[in-house]
Amino acid sequence: MSAAIETITLAGGCFWCVEAVFEQVRGVVDVQSGYSNGHLAAPTYEAVCAGDTGHAEVVRVRFDPARIGLVDVLQIFFATHDPTTRNRQGADIGPQYRSGIYWSEESQQEVIARVMVEANNELGGRLVTEVGPLANYSAAEAYHQHYYANNPGQGYCSAVIRPKLEKFRKSFRSRLPD
Repeated sequence: MSAAIETITLAGGCFWCVEAVFEQVRGVVDVQSGYSNGHLAAPTYEAVCAGDTGHAEVVRVRFDPARIGLVDVLQIFFATHDPTTRNRQGADIGPQYRSGIYWSEESQQEVIARVMVEANNELGGRLVTEVGPLANYSAAEAYHQHYYANNPGQGYCSAVIRPKLEKFRKSFRSRLPD
């Protein structure tokens, strides 16, 4: 593993879905569900779900750039959620379910901008993903961490996450762990 682990924080709807995908990506060393880019320092799940905090449900993805680059991380991100719907992913509706990329290193901005242009072109100019520096990040409660891995038979996991993972595995076989 490289000494220079990078971090990017991604909002793509319910953090359980995004977390489940990135936990299976070769080169990703850690994934943590949380809340970011709202106006409270440490919101609760209930406060975020009420829509009053301005936070997005996010996953903090830590990855080894010697094994997977930021471009690849972002391509997986765009392929595994709908970045053309504002404040919604499927039946999950509200500002906490928005699409967003929150950088932690200014050096990431150029790569993000380039991938955003490519994604927007592929999507016919319909991209609504917000981009900005990470702000007011806090980890989600313990029961949200590794949710799919710990609850694969739960209804939301079976109906929403499992099909998303199957699509991801089919499309990104080369990115799965050996």
